[in-house]
Amino acid sequence: MRIVSLLPSATEIVYALGLGDALVGITHECDYPAEARGKPVVTRSMLDHTSASSAEIDQSVRQQLQDGLSLYDLDQALLGQLAPDLILTQELCQVCAVSYDTVARAARDVSAQYGRLAPQVLSLEPSGLDDILATIASVGAAAGAEPRASALVEGLRARVERVRAHAASATRRPRVACIEWLDPIFGPGHWLPELVAIAGGQPGLGTARADSRRVAWGDVIAFAPEVIVVTPCGFDLERTVDEALQVLPSRTGWNALPAVRQGRVYAVDGNAYFSRPGPRIVDSLELIAELIHPDLFAGWGPRGGWRPLIATPEQTPELSAS
Repeated sequence: MRIVSLLPSATEIVYALGLGDALVGITHECDYPAEARGKPVVTRSMLDHTSASSAEIDQSVRQQLQDGLSLYDLDQALLGQLAPDLILTQELCQVCAVSYDTVARAARDVSAQYGRLAPQVLSLEPSGLDDILATIASVGAAAGAEPRASALVEGLRARVERVRAHAASATRRPRVACIEWLDPIFGPGHWLPELVAIAGGQPGLGTARADSRRVAWGDVIAFAPEVIVVTPCGFDLERTVDEALQVLPSRTGWNALPAVRQGRVYAVDGNAYFSRPGPRIVDSLELIAELIHPDLFAGWGPRGGWRPLIATPEQTPELSAS
C-alpha cells in the first residue's frame, strides 16, 4: 500500500493508524507528526500568506476564486513517480486543499501516462464529530487496517464520552463564541458548535454541521459571550495572538462584552487543533472544555495549545470605540 495524503488531517490519521511507512506523499501544510515533514511534498500554495493579515488573506482568496483560479497547485509529475495506490483528499472546503476534481483528473492522467491502474481516490467529508470518527474508519478500511482503525475510534469515542459525562456536572452553561476568522469575523461551523455543547457551553454565532459563516459584529454584541475562543483556520498560536490583539480590541463595544470584563478571552492553536478533522479533534474537545469550565477540566487540554488574551479584567486596556 502506497498512500498520498492531500490533507493535514488525513496525514495525522495515517500516522495514528500506524501507517506512516506507507505514506509516500504529503501536502506543503502537513506538519504533524514531525516524521511527516520528511515526506515528498506534492502541493504548493498559489498565494503567499506568510506576512498577510486576516483581511488581506480574505481579499486575496476571494479574488482568486472569483477569477476562477485555483488556490493550490498539484505536482502531477511527482504524483506519477510516487505511484500511489490510495489518495486521500476532500470536497468539503474549496479553500482548504486541492479541489477534488483536480485530484480525480490527475489520478486518471497518471493511470493513462504510466499504464497502470488508477489509484483509489478517497474523499473525506466530515461535517460533525461522528463524521470525523467515521473518516478514520474509512481510511482504515481503504488501507487494510480495519482493526487498528476500530481500536483508535473506540478510544477516541471513550474520551468524548468522558468529557460529556464530566461536563454534565456543571452548574451552568456559559455562552461561548468561537471566532474562526478575525477580519472579517466568521462564526463557528461544522464540528465546532458540537464540541462547545459537549464541553458544557452554549454555542452561538454559527450552526453545527454547516459551513462557517461571516457574522456581523452586532451579532457578537447581541450574543454577549461569556467565553470567547479565537481559533482562526490555518493560524498557529503565536500568529493568532498577534492578529487578535491587533483586530479585536478596536471593535465597538469590545470592552463591554462579558468575556472581556471577566478576562475569559483565549487564543488557541487552530491550525493544530480545531481546524483539522483528525484524531486531535478530541484533544480540541478537551482543550475547549478546559477553557469553558476550568474548575472541572483543569489540565485536560494539550499543553501549549492556548493562551489567555486578557490576563485579568483589570489589565484590559481602555480603548476608544471605532
